[in-house]
Amino acid sequence: MSIDPAGRVVGSTARPHSETRRTAPMRTFLRTVDGVTIDSVYDPPAVVYDASASPSRTPVFVIAHGFTGDVDRPHVRRVAEAFTRYGAVVTFSFRGHGASGGRSTVGDREVLDLAAAVAWARELGHTRVATVGFSMGGSVVLRHAALYRRARDGREEAHPDAVVSVSAPARWYYRGTAPMRRLHWLVTRPEGRLVGRYGFRTRIHHRDWDPVPLSPVEAVPRIAPTPLLIVHGDRDGYFPLDHPRMLAAAAGDHADLWIEPMGHAEHAAGDELLGRIGDWAVGAAG
Repeated sequence: MSIDPAGRVVGSTARPHSETRRTAPMRTFLRTVDGVTIDSVYDPPAVVYDASASPSRTPVFVIAHGFTGDVDRPHVRRVAEAFTRYGAVVTFSFRGHGASGGRSTVGDREVLDLAAAVAWARELGHTRVATVGFSMGGSVVLRHAALYRRARDGREEAHPDAVVSVSAPARWYYRGTAPMRRLHWLVTRPEGRLVGRYGFRTRIHHRDWDPVPLSPVEAVPRIAPTPLLIVHGDRDGYFPLDHPRMLAAAAGDHADLWIEPMGHAEHAAGDELLGRIGDWAVGAAG
């Protein structure tokens, strides 16, 4: 699969600046290379200790939410707030979610949405970018890191410098748990897609994948040498522990694997865990 670099920012030319107090977030719509508008928010760091520092010295976390989330959901805002203690944060709504355009492809074309957000973070001056994805977003950050590699000439603007995947599936079409069987009904049935649209503010594409995208477990070996952290709950009701173990095995010695006492994705990730992820990402991103 060949993917071009992400498209330009639509409707905003603002640049963040370093201050000793917290500044207001910036909000704009980005445009992906396939023409979808993506609702995106930039939050500066909660604390900047050096008022003269440029954004290039500040890491930025680009957060990829789970299926049916969006940039305004309380659990997404909580994650963003937690990571502002470690750097700047870019959050966005995947296509088909919230105020973004298009329709959800449940992890396929969403790599283009993430690429647009990462490119925006770099346009704002940040040279150290960590992508952090949850559930569907966890699969997206893995595929994105495999497809967007740092170019030798330095011109690739959409690559990550560190990757964190939380509660991600290892393989597609998994139906081994009741929550995943409900999710497949939501995605594959017309009445399910109506529930998604009106019950979860998520507009789901009716077409099947063609071709089937690179799976997360196939993507993981292609991420090296970018640092990778795989996080999964030992009580995850969607994907049992064979999923993170498959991902870690595919990565070999390249990835860190954390099995945590938690359930699934953003709702289950407590502040202490988010803090440890923040520490890991800041160190790994260089």
